[in-house]
Amino acid sequence: MDKFTSLRGVAAPLPMINVDTDAIIPKQFLKTLTRKGLGKHLFTEMRYADDGSEIPDFVLNKEPYRKAAILVAGENFGCGSSREHAPWSLLDFGIRCVIAPSFADIFFNNCLKNGVLPIVLPQEQIDALMEDAEKGANAIVTVDLESQEITRPDGQTIAFEVDSFRKHCLLNGLDDVGLTMEKAATVDTYENRQKVEQPWLY
Repeated sequence: MDKFTSLRGVAAPLPMINVDTDAIIPKQFLKTLTRKGLGKHLFTEMRYADDGSEIPDFVLNKEPYRKAAILVAGENFGCGSSREHAPWSLLDFGIRCVIAPSFADIFFNNCLKNGVLPIVLPQEQIDALMEDAEKGANAIVTVDLESQEITRPDGQTIAFEVDSFRKHCLLNGLDDVGLTMEKAATVDTYENRQKVEQPWLY
């Protein structure tokens, strides 16, 4: 996965609570095993009318939020079923960071494993960032993972917590496969020795 170091961009406001994974990416789009192409289906039922036309009032159908890199959301974001397609669709749309007062555990961990940074903040700070996000292109937000700080458009900073192991993985672009490949030399050494000591296994 791509490294996450610092992210600077427009933040989209989504002041809704209990946004579940079926709202993020509806079940009919779960047949694919690829991570590509899901961004166009992100929040489908909120973005599109029955005839396929855009619902103009939905935030991601407005400029400049069509290219939002950050999403500021309400509590319990990502609740519902444990579909990994939810962070895939956010990532494919271009959103690499979701900031909310709370997340569903499985969604939270799926985000971290797929290069999306979920940040938990108190409601007061969420409200401030939501106000910033509503200003659109005039309010650019920066998320710095190394320093664990969010810089608001006025220059004020907000500190956030992140698990040290997950931080290491994001900074170095390591998903579960990448973590395993870090041990490739050790695995090769073991297998080469085993081929000599137990050749019948090969």
